[in-house]
Amino acid sequence: MMIFAVSNFLNFSRAAEQLRITQPAVSHQINTLEDELGVKLFHRTSKSVRLMSEGFVFTQYASEILRLSGLSYARMKECRESMPERIGLGCRNIAELRLLQPALQRLREHSPDVIPALRLIPFDSLENLLKEGEIHMMFSFRETAPAKVRYRELTRARIACLCGKNHPLAQRETVTVKELRDPETGRIAICRPPNCPQTLFTIQHRIMEGRSPDQMLFCDNVEVSNTLVGVGYAFAITMDFPSARIPGMRYVPMPDLEPLSFGAVYLPQQRTSVLRRFLDDLEESLRAQENA
Repeated sequence: MMIFAVSNFLNFSRAAEQLRITQPAVSHQINTLEDELGVKLFHRTSKSVRLMSEGFVFTQYASEILRLSGLSYARMKECRESMPERIGLGCRNIAELRLLQPALQRLREHSPDVIPALRLIPFDSLENLLKEGEIHMMFSFRETAPAKVRYRELTRARIACLCGKNHPLAQRETVTVKELRDPETGRIAICRPPNCPQTLFTIQHRIMEGRSPDQMLFCDNVEVSNTLVGVGYAFAITMDFPSARIPGMRYVPMPDLEPLSFGAVYLPQQRTSVLRRFLDDLEESLRAQENA
C-alpha cells in the first residue's frame, strides 16, 4: 500500500520512486485517503514529513488487512491446487440425465479424480452457462445447436410414439404419422421448441391438423407431457433412447420418419482430454443402443 511506502521513507519523492509513479500521484492519493478518513495521517512541511498518531494507528490496521489478504490469497491458491478437476454437464430433462449414466460410470472408473458437475435446467439457461464456461458440454439436436459452438453427433435418434401400456396404441408394432392424424387415436400431448426440436414440433403439427382443441394437450416441458401420457390422457411424439426409456411406457416405432442427428455441443477451448474421453464414451454407449 502507498501509505506504507510514505511512512517508511517519510519522503513523498522517494516513495514515488519505489512505487514507480509520480510524486504528485502519491500526494493525491494520500490526500484522498485523508479526506475519506477525516483525519491527517502525515504532518507535512516544505522540509519534512512526519507520521502522525492517527497515521500510526491506521498503518497498524492496514498491516493486519494486508496480512489477512495475503493469507486469503494463499488459501485460495491451496484450494485451487487441491480441488479435483470438474467437468460441467448440462441437461434439459430427466431423459438426458439417464443418457449420461453409462459414460459417467466409465468416467468414475478411468478418471476417479474428476468430479462431474451436473446441471438440470431449461435449454436457454444452459446455453448461457455454456458460453460463460460454467458447463463444458450439453446435449442438443443438430438443428437446435447454439451458434458459435462445436457440434459432435453422438447418435441418430429414432422417433417413436409414446403411450401408456393401457393405451390402444400400445398394442401396435409400428404406427405412421398418417394413422396418428386420425382423431380416433386419442389426444396428443405437445411440447413447443426449444423443449423439442423443430422437426419433432413439425410432426406434432401435422398430427394436430383436423383435431379439435380438446384433442390437444399443450405442455410446458417433457416431464409434464410424460406424466399425462403415463396415466393415459394422451400419446406423444418423442425421441427413443433405449437407456432413457420410462418404465411402464410403450415406445411404438414410426418407421416412416427419418432419425434425427443428436449430439453434444461445447466450446472449442473447453475440449480438454477429459471431455474428449467422455464424449468418446458417450458416443460408444449411444451407438450401441442405436444398433441394438
